[in-house]
Amino acid sequence: MLHAVTSDDIVLRSDFVDRARRVMHAGGPRVAVHVRAPRLDGRRLYDLSCRIAELQQETGAWLVVNDRADVALTSGARGVQLTSRSMSPTDARRSVPTLAVGASVHSADDAEAATAAGVQWLVAGHVFETESHPGEDGRGTAFIERLAANCAVPILAIGGVRPEHVRALRDAGAHGVAVIRGVWHARDAGAAVIDYLSAHGAFGGP
Repeated sequence: MLHAVTSDDIVLRSDFVDRARRVMHAGGPRVAVHVRAPRLDGRRLYDLSCRIAELQQETGAWLVVNDRADVALTSGARGVQLTSRSMSPTDARRSVPTLAVGASVHSADDAEAATAAGVQWLVAGHVFETESHPGEDGRGTAFIERLAANCAVPILAIGGVRPEHVRALRDAGAHGVAVIRGVWHARDAGAAVIDYLSAHGAFGGP
């Protein structure tokens, strides 16, 4: 499974919806587009999420909205991704029981707590050095291996992940990967999706 995570700069690009369409068509049910834009106001986030939600039916791909469970529910997304700024997984599962719930984690303790609260997947990182965390060393594949051994939910590795890393991450127990620049900064976003999914065979479902 490939989760293509956005940022404010990415979603504000004039061609974002067209690129998201290519990403979702390329990956189908093996890809989830995360609308993650913490600086976007609620109205714009909702409108954008609705546009991406329409693509789920024609592609089989997923829309996941980060942080905002209310926007995820009302826009027709399939899931919500929770972070340290979001409501708790327990509250989210109670408030939006029809949505799949994922959590972003940065330690084994975070992962165990989120798993105990009933999330369906974990996005764990950062695994390798990345521009998103300048000057910080990545936690490495051993971090993913530890989480996979102790958490009974799918683990998605994030942070500087390139296609050539996928095999090692899968061997460490990752169910899939989550990327930002590797997809959205690629010249051909759809081809980048294929590169990730083909790196070591296709990962399974969300």
